[in-house]
Amino acid sequence: MAKKKKSFMTPKASRRKARKKRTTVTGRRKKQFTYRGYEIEELQSMPLWPSEEDPSSPSVITLLTSRARRSVARGLSVENEHFINRVRRASGRTIRTHRRDVPILPEFVGKRIAVHNGQNFVEIEVKPEMIGHYLGEFAPTRKGVTHSGPGVGATRSSSHVALK
Repeated sequence: MAKKKKSFMTPKASRRKARKKRTTVTGRRKKQFTYRGYEIEELQSMPLWPSEEDPSSPSVITLLTSRARRSVARGLSVENEHFINRVRRASGRTIRTHRRDVPILPEFVGKRIAVHNGQNFVEIEVKPEMIGHYLGEFAPTRKGVTHSGPGVGATRSSSHVALK
């Protein structure tokens, strides 16, 4: 029968162990999303444009970034208005579009939008963090270049590189 070796804990190690036991986190709570101080439910209930009688009241347009606010204030094109109406009517299905210049509004959150990138449609699930950005930002139009190894006859020095 093997003798059990006595192990003792130093005072510092015992304090560390006690401190660790006290500070254990039982579960992490997910941080509530806010956009410029407003929660997503508040944003979705807000009007798109400021009201005539109280222009200082918050609206979705006044909260957007300056670029998105300016493009919407100039007036959305007929095609963009049509797309926004299609998104409002859509329930559960993916909306396909070529409109890359539409700013993402709070009413788009949770919808699935397939944006054309010039070659095919890239499906996007709109998340609250995307508010204020444009649809085209999430459907990249260029692919990254992937280089292979040096080929036969590439350069004089590449002949010393081990080929697989």
